[in-house]
Amino acid sequence: MSDAKVEKPAREMNLIEKNVLGVKVDQVPKIIPGLVVASLLAWLSTWLSEFLGVDVLPFEKSPISAVMMAILLGLIIGNILTLPSWLKPGFDFAVKKVLRFGIILLGIRLSIFDVFKLGAYGVPIVLLCIIGALFFTTRLNKWLKLPERLGALIAVGTSICGVSAIVATGPAIDAEDEEVAYAVAVITIFGIFATLVYPYLANVIFAGDPTKVGLFLGTSVHDTSQVTGAALVFSQVFSLPKALDVAMVTKLVRNVFMVAVIPFMAFYYTSKTKSAEESVGKKTNIAKLLPQFIIGFLILAVIRSLGDALWAGEAWTDVVGFTATWAVNLLVVALAAVGLTTSFKILKGLGIKPFIVGLGAALIVGVVSFVAISLLGAFITL
Repeated sequence: MSDAKVEKPAREMNLIEKNVLGVKVDQVPKIIPGLVVASLLAWLSTWLSEFLGVDVLPFEKSPISAVMMAILLGLIIGNILTLPSWLKPGFDFAVKKVLRFGIILLGIRLSIFDVFKLGAYGVPIVLLCIIGALFFTTRLNKWLKLPERLGALIAVGTSICGVSAIVATGPAIDAEDEEVAYAVAVITIFGIFATLVYPYLANVIFAGDPTKVGLFLGTSVHDTSQVTGAALVFSQVFSLPKALDVAMVTKLVRNVFMVAVIPFMAFYYTSKTKSAEESVGKKTNIAKLLPQFIIGFLILAVIRSLGDALWAGEAWTDVVGFTATWAVNLLVVALAAVGLTTSFKILKGLGIKPFIVGLGAALIVGVVSFVAISLLGAFITL
């Protein structure tokens, strides 16, 4: 009889572990250190924004956004210091799970009727931005003679959902790992820039109109975390929280289009080498392309609508206010982690041509967004 031990297959994560924790229950202690560091940085950023804006500068309300402070401090700390690897699980948890939970809680700020109204009116603008980004970015990529799939990844990341869209599209079009890494680097670079600059740019070009600003940030900034950060910066600096609501609903509408665009891209590229229908069927699970936090956001909006109808009063107002406040608190923690995990080392080896494609893509989607909102934004009210 053999003495060799038979290893048991690793247990798969259950539903709660997969969707709430992101790790198995016995791995939760590994999350805590990084999460604590991100939380402390978020607290420090909030305190600093108030101290510098109110105590140091003669303002009644601080013009310095806690979100911007968190991102900038995170970028500085993460790129100057070599942070221990055991902090990474907590940072990843903050970026992936805390961010999504914060977005879900933001749903309490809107009724479900407002969500669908804004979403429906915003669809034409979102569609124009997606089509414009996909078309012009792939043309620019071809003109620069870069790999076709790299251009497709940058176009998808710019037009729909940033890093998430790139990671989902890569296997569907048989992109190389290096192409995926380059596309992610490009989207990260220009997304961080947009997060810090676009709130102020949007305030100027749209004369402080929170609805148009929200539409612009929701369509022109790349990743969900970056849109959230940009919208929070604007709402905090200019005291116009409506822009955050509009930006988030607009971004969620963009995210939904992953369900259509990624299978289309897979069909287009794989049809050149093999049966497209077979490849799409094997590589693209449409159900998994719909981010679950969209559903959570809608559920909170439904709860808000029911509460307004059945439990209107001071107590319900307090519940809504408490939930909305904690949504913002969680988002600041998540965005502090985004800063801590964004390394400027991604610029090394990127080359000038992918950088030009990324810059062109960012400019294209920004211009298309501005034109579309200028033409159609007046019809959208909230």
